[in-house]
Amino acid sequence: MASEQTMEGAAAEALAAAGDAPFLGLLDVLLLAALIGGAAFYFLKSRKKEEEPTRSYSIQPTTVCTTSAADNSFIKKLKASGRSLVVFYGSQTGTGEEFAGRLAKEGIRYRLKGMVADPEECDMEELLQLKDISNSLAVFCLATYGEGDPTDNAMEFYEWITNGDVDLTGLNYAVFGLGNKTYEHYNKVAIYVDKRLEELGANRVFELGLGDDDANIEDDFITWKDRFWPAVCDHFGIEGGGEEVLIRQYRLLEQPDVQPDRIYTGEIARLHSMQNQRPPFDAKNPFLAPIKVNRELHKGGGRSCMHIELSIEGSKMRYDAGDHVAMYPINDKSLVEKLGQLCNADLDTVFSLINTDTDSSKKHPFPCPTTYRTALTHYLEITAIPRTHILKELAEYCTDEKEKELLRSMASISPEGKEKYQSWIQDACRNVVHILEDIKSCRPPIDHVCELLPRLQPRYYSISSSAKLHPTDVHVTAVLVEYKTPTGRTNKGVATTYLKNKVPSGSEEVKVPVFIRKSQFRLPTKPETPIIMVGPGTGLAPFRGFIQERQFLRDEGKTVGESVLYFGCRKRSEDYIYESELEEWVKKGTLNLKAAFSRDSDKKVYVQHLLEQDADLIWNAIGENKGHFYICGDAKNMAVDVRNILVKILSTKGNMSEADAVQYIKKMEAQKRYSADVWS
Repeated sequence: MASEQTMEGAAAEALAAAGDAPFLGLLDVLLLAALIGGAAFYFLKSRKKEEEPTRSYSIQPTTVCTTSAADNSFIKKLKASGRSLVVFYGSQTGTGEEFAGRLAKEGIRYRLKGMVADPEECDMEELLQLKDISNSLAVFCLATYGEGDPTDNAMEFYEWITNGDVDLTGLNYAVFGLGNKTYEHYNKVAIYVDKRLEELGANRVFELGLGDDDANIEDDFITWKDRFWPAVCDHFGIEGGGEEVLIRQYRLLEQPDVQPDRIYTGEIARLHSMQNQRPPFDAKNPFLAPIKVNRELHKGGGRSCMHIELSIEGSKMRYDAGDHVAMYPINDKSLVEKLGQLCNADLDTVFSLINTDTDSSKKHPFPCPTTYRTALTHYLEITAIPRTHILKELAEYCTDEKEKELLRSMASISPEGKEKYQSWIQDACRNVVHILEDIKSCRPPIDHVCELLPRLQPRYYSISSSAKLHPTDVHVTAVLVEYKTPTGRTNKGVATTYLKNKVPSGSEEVKVPVFIRKSQFRLPTKPETPIIMVGPGTGLAPFRGFIQERQFLRDEGKTVGESVLYFGCRKRSEDYIYESELEEWVKKGTLNLKAAFSRDSDKKVYVQHLLEQDADLIWNAIGENKGHFYICGDAKNMAVDVRNILVKILSTKGNMSEADAVQYIKKMEAQKRYSADVWS
């Protein structure tokens, strides 16, 4: 508008000058006419632009006032925009951030305007000032990661409240934790933060909520927040919640005129980072690693397990045996096309989604501008099971009332709705494409689908090689994920399907974007220390690296302690991976191998059974010779069974009570002598 005012001012000055002059020359008249005409044209054009109808949905965007997003003061942002609710998240895979966003949006219903904040980007000492804002509330959605650790972005905050002794009197807070009961340190971070904030004088407004990703974390969350809001209203004396309004967090801007070299084509952060590679390489700047080898490990049985060798030469990335390699996959192209068709979208349209909360440090949900095709291929998790808030928003686009009611019901907290969500969505393994295929009257705009879907996350694999032997190569061992669903569809794992097709051929290089994540899963610093490894199936992966390293040290003439591996698979003739390598290490005296083939005999034998038979060997290694014990693989059954067997062995062979045996393992964990790299 500033330029519009300048033009109007110039025209007014010209008129004033004309009034004072005794007469107007021809040149003056022409100049004056041009100025007035130009101003009129500009004004009318601007008006016309303003009056053009914008695309409207039943779910309207919000508008929020602004301060500088680069400022790390969340207090300034709250005050400048008249907000009193701040929801912090500690998130490794995006779920904690998603839950935080949902809580902040819902605050409007309860007269608590909210904002989402990443503790890593905030001056968390400002929590001391939050009490100065009327009806203020801090909510923490915190995931527990690894061996009971805070997520990377919450680490600094966690250490601050752990080591500091600040006075948080007057701070109103609530905590919701994201964890998984199959892991030993279930929701350790949220439990600690909830307790610690109270110790520091803060006021708990509502009880700690704990979400279990092994069961139904979505149900845990919506059940908790359904009780959380009434408690908040009661605490602040707010009269109930208003009518629920579904609010768009991002506004659509289609950009047909953007230069092609300004459009993101799959980069994680920096534009052209895939073409113009430069270190250091990390989660925001992955290295495009050429695949040197991609071969099948299974010899039969209908399943597939890949051995992949990635070259990291020239990347300056380093790894140790036991670390993880992370890979950014892409979605199946046919699934992307199908989703585009179901939303009647031109997938090659260039667009940006712009956060309507201008105070948020997150300007876009993914790199923009880009095309819908790129967003659905590289940036969005289209095969994930949708959470209930997605169903609630999709329901608004149903033209059939019965279908609208079905989606709304599954998004509700009623027992019938929860049961239906469990059976129709979770048990049936329906993703967003399946839902739109089966709910035929639901045709949402593609930009809203892009807003609702979570970000596509990197997939982590235990590195199955040793840098001592392969300093410029990283080996990966991965089972192809593919299964039939109750609806008769075939669901495929995003990353393993992507990798399966990445087979090098001829002179053309095949590359995948990767980075290294350091791990606590480490060989003993002294090579002579004995180790016991339990790794059925692809749980063998990190131990292959361990054994390679111990063989390398032996070849150098160093003394190496006993290495015992408990490996298991279905059939020796089908899925005994790395058979020849393992047998060779046994022959050389580097490895003591105990293998269980569960389907090669009438009675199923698993690694757990072999461990029970070897009580003396295990006690000798870890009880008498202070050896290290490692588990890799399934967290839900195998890892729990193995830990229980170890408790039993320690009790009987070490003459301990069960409680003392449990404490012995905890002490081993603290000394890094007991390590688990498990997944559920």
